[in-house]
Order: sequence, then structure tokens, then C-alpha cells
Amino acid sequence: MEHRTILSRPRPRLFMRTLTVPFRIACVLTFTATLLTACSGSAPVAMPAHQTTRCEVTSDGDKHAAPRFRLLGEVRWDVDTAYGGVPVGGLSSIDWDAGRGVFWLVSDDRAVNGPARFYSARMQYDERGLQHVWLSGMHTLLDPEQRPYANAQQPSKGVAVPDAEAMRAVPGSDRLLWASEGDFPRGFGPELNEIRSDGHWLRRWPLPESLTQIARNSGPRNGFTLEGMAFSPDARTLWLAMEGALKQDGAMPTPGDAGAPVRITALDAHSHQPLRQIACQPDALPASIALLPQRAVNGVSDILADGPDHLLVLERSFSLGEGWGAKLYRIDIRESATTDVLNLHRIPPDSSRTARKTLVLDFARLGLRSVDNLEGMTWGPPLTNGERVLLLVSDNNFNPAEVTQFIALAELPRCKTEQFTMAPGV
Repeated sequence: MEHRTILSRPRPRLFMRTLTVPFRIACVLTFTATLLTACSGSAPVAMPAHQTTRCEVTSDGDKHAAPRFRLLGEVRWDVDTAYGGVPVGGLSSIDWDAGRGVFWLVSDDRAVNGPARFYSARMQYDERGLQHVWLSGMHTLLDPEQRPYANAQQPSKGVAVPDAEAMRAVPGSDRLLWASEGDFPRGFGPELNEIRSDGHWLRRWPLPESLTQIARNSGPRNGFTLEGMAFSPDARTLWLAMEGALKQDGAMPTPGDAGAPVRITALDAHSHQPLRQIACQPDALPASIALLPQRAVNGVSDILADGPDHLLVLERSFSLGEGWGAKLYRIDIRESATTDVLNLHRIPPDSSRTARKTLVLDFARLGLRSVDNLEGMTWGPPLTNGERVLLLVSDNNFNPAEVTQFIALAELPRCKTEQFTMAPGV
């Protein structure tokens, strides 16, 4: 099912921004509202001079140097933005489909504000900045019976209520993959679905049992399952990232404590069978929020291939004291650099090597007006000067206090020197 119209750019307006605890936490906590302006677009913002990185530039062929970026600009839509009479929100991933010349955006709307759906979109940017983002089509996600997904109030028997958190175009095909975090109250774990670009359901890819089995003391945590997805440059491998640690691996991050590592799994893109699994250590929450009466979270919200040997890892956090935060890391995924934990029921903290982790960018220091709930990233078409462009999108949770934020970054020449963040005990 498909709808096509032209999205008009939303009018600038003022509203009260009252932060809420994300990730569908049942008990909503709020604090003093702050007045912000949400508008459809903004001029590119230059990185402050004191943030400029000084380094010795490598040759273009140095694949092991971490990337650096400059801000091209951002476009922001407020919660009143609609398309085809349906609110635009919950955008949890973005992917550039070079074969069709469009971006794909999936919404995590669980058939509440409209049908479970995804969008095709286009962007206009160049060396001067990010000028426009507009939607070109809305497509309904269909279940295995080729029907629109039902919501939690009237669920279909034997079919999970969707919670789409990642979507990628399958290279060289007319197919897409989208991951759902699961329908835990009804006993459904995470799913990986293959569809046509019109939403027609094709098949479900098998996943390791450790990532899907719902149990009291083991398996994934509700709301912290499949969140990131990335194809390798040769399209032979699909990487899947959990947002949080499995229960048996240990605790989630807390103030001053990084907790247990997150599992990132490699699947054979042809046979769909698991190849190996690596552990990635997320950051601890700021120690400064320890005394606040709240739930605070930090986890992996997306991944993206950066050459054959590395992944970019987007860590997204929220706390009542700090608000939204996001940092971009680069991890080494070579077999010689990590331990395969695929067959380990539990990852002992002292017996495996987590992926080596390099800080690429702290979004709080980028010069943005604010950082929202960043959940998706993709490489877009390069600039005419050859610079790669990294694009990100935020999930507004259909919350008036949040915005849909598109960010465009251009890659700078790479440096020979890197600063590595190692997991505790490694």
C-alpha cells in the first residue's frame, strides 16, 4: 500500500519542550520545560574554532585512520509535520539506496498514529550545507498474510505487533530488510524481515536463539534488542547490533559504570546463517546524574560499515539531568582484533576482548542548536569534491517536546593518530 504527495515544509513555531524519559519507559518523568524553536530547516552551522582537530593527515589509502567530520547543516521538523494525513514521526533509521536514488526512512509507529510504515525521501545538499529534506512516498509495512500490521489493541493472532527500529536496502536488489524489537507482552522476540520496496512481505531471516528467546534471567531486554543494521561494503555480510546487553551478560550502563558489553552479530547475507559475534562496550552514564530520581539509559542506536575492517557505532543516551546525548565511535571488526562470542551463553568480563573503540565525534560539541534522539545513519551521495557525506535522523517519539532532526556531516581528511577507548579490564 503506497501514498504519494508532496511534503510541504512545516512552518516555524514555538513550543514548550518538556523532556520525557525515552524508550517507552512506563513511568514518565518530566522536569522544567525549556522554550525552544522548532523549524523546518536551518542554515549550516560552522564547527567552533576551538573544536578543530589538529592532526597529521594520512594518504587517502590509509584505511585504518578514523574519519573526521565537519557539520554541513541540519533540518528540523516539529511534531505537527504530516504526510498523506498521517503524522511523520518515530523515524528510527535512514538508508541511501543508490540504485533507486532515494533514502528509506522507517517509523517505529506500532500502528497507533497511522499504519506501520516506511517512507522514501530525498535531500538537497552541497558543499555549502544541507538545504532541504522532503518525503516522496509513504509505504505500509505488510505482515506475512500481506495485510497491514494490527496494533496492540487489536492484535492479529500469531503475528507480532511491529516495532521497526532498523531498515537497509539489500544491495543490487529491489528488496529491503527491516528489524523489529519484538512484541514481548505477547511472547514475540526480535524479528528480521525481508520485504519488497512496496512493503510486500517476503520472508523472515533466522536469528541466533540468544537474541530472540524471551526468558526471565537470559536473552534480550524488552526495548533494547535489534537496533542497528549494516551491510559490509561487498554486501556479503550483514551486521546486526543489539541496543543493550543480554540479561545474562550483565547490567546496563549506570552512572559511572559502563555495565556489560553489547553483542554485534555477523550474518552471511546469502545463507542467512550467523558467522560470528563481537562484543562492544558502551559508555557509562555520567557520574553527575547519580543522585537524580530517574531512569537513564545509554546504548547502541545504529551501526554503519566504514570499509571492510571497521564499523561506525552510534551510541545514544538520555538522562533527566543531561537530556539527549549521542557519540559516534569506530570499532575494529577484524577477526584478529576481537573475540568471537557467538557460542558463549554468557560473556565473562575477564575472558574476552571487546572491539577496540575510537571516539570519532561527540555531537554535543558539533555546534548544533541541540541534540535530539538520534537513531539512524547512512552514507549519502558524496559531494562534488569527493568528500563522503554522513547523514543522521532522530526519532521524535511523537512527542511535542522533541523534533525530527536530520544532520549532514562531510568527511575531512583522515589523521594518522587516534585516541582509543578500551573496555574495562581489557
